Amino acid sequence: MSSTLRIVYHYALARGLRKWKTRAQLGRWQERQIIRQVERVRKKSAFYREWWGDVDASNWRSFPLIDKTIMMQHFDRLNTVGISKDEAMALAGESEETRDFKPSVQGVTVGLSSGTSGNRGLFLVSDQEQDAWTGTVLAKLLPGGLWKPAKIAFFLRANSNLYESVQRGKLQFQYFDLLERVDTLVERMEIYRPTVWVAPPSMLRMLADAYTSGTLTTVPDKIISVAEVLDPLDRKVLEHVFGQTIHQVYQCTEGFLGATCPFGTLHLNEDIVHIEKEFIDPATRRFVPVITDFSRTSQPIIRYRLNDILTEAAFPCACGSPFTAIERIEGRCDDTLYFPHRQTGEAVPVFPDFVTRAVIAASPAIEHYRVVQRGHGMLEVSLRLAGEGMQQVEVGVQRELIRLGERLGCTVPEIRFVPYTFEPGITKLRRVERQHT
Repeated sequence: MSSTLRIVYHYALARGLRKWKTRAQLGRWQERQIIRQVERVRKKSAFYREWWGDVDASNWRSFPLIDKTIMMQHFDRLNTVGISKDEAMALAGESEETRDFKPSVQGVTVGLSSGTSGNRGLFLVSDQEQDAWTGTVLAKLLPGGLWKPAKIAFFLRANSNLYESVQRGKLQFQYFDLLERVDTLVERMEIYRPTVWVAPPSMLRMLADAYTSGTLTTVPDKIISVAEVLDPLDRKVLEHVFGQTIHQVYQCTEGFLGATCPFGTLHLNEDIVHIEKEFIDPATRRFVPVITDFSRTSQPIIRYRLNDILTEAAFPCACGSPFTAIERIEGRCDDTLYFPHRQTGEAVPVFPDFVTRAVIAASPAIEHYRVVQRGHGMLEVSLRLAGEGMQQVEVGVQRELIRLGERLGCTVPEIRFVPYTFEPGITKLRRVERQHT
């Protein structure tokens, strides 16, 4: 099957050739796919063969978990295409340095994650997997799919053959390097006039500023947020400026995990991956995803525990999809803050969403914010405002954080206000963050 036919095939599947009326039907189908995948991977991956031992494929839920650390430690024996970690890292590093992302190893695309946790991950994607990714993305994200002309602007820290593969037929693609100056990017946008923007929220905010000031005059048919958590504040500002729903993609080194439906609800891509929910706070529906990809074989992902916190939606989406609806991606587990309990002094976890809502509630003048906790101690809060005086807003933020602590029975650590500084580029924006040093 040619590359183009493979893309069309996966496009058709993602557009609804397969229909599941109930979660039970979807679950039975997933189970068959996973067992077949486990049997394939067991033959090809020395690491997984040893990792699973004699456990039968039908008992795959009892396989021990892996994570990024384990994957990188055993990269050479885990992947099935014979590419070493040193070889892949050398190519990825050279691409980052030269900003030329076209080279591949043995025809396999190599990518490097941004490594916000300090542990950068490598990913491998074969030509067939790349075509499957392209067909699925086109079906789930583009307004007209394969048949309607579209001009796509990808704003990314690093380009990839994976993203370049989107350029097919009536679809045009341009890569916009986040390391370039914003005014240069805006000039290119004015010439290209894309109909679809794909960018991190921090860059979308910069484009919103350029549009408000009049230096950017083009407005797309669809805006898709990627790479960073779409904070409620950023969503509100962007939807106000551009007058449209801001869509999301939940994608990481480990796969294309979620996308928004026409209603703007983020759904897990359960036609591509199975996601187990490791609940960390059942009362608020927060869980850590454990993913099993039942189609990817170059670098198999089986029972892989991510470091993300997701909140499941309380009610089914009006779109009728059987795929799990997600209310919010909060960020990384490592970015959960900790406040001391008033009576015991025990460290109480404070989820990023709690902090976000407290800060935003303090004043409508807040345009940008960051909250960074140093270890389990001091909170550094930085704000950028429109309107009100800084001192008045800082008092409001402190008051809301203290109220949050009271609701949780905690004492709020010392709060220190510092200037707001952040520019899109090599570093992802994390509105709420805990730094361990």
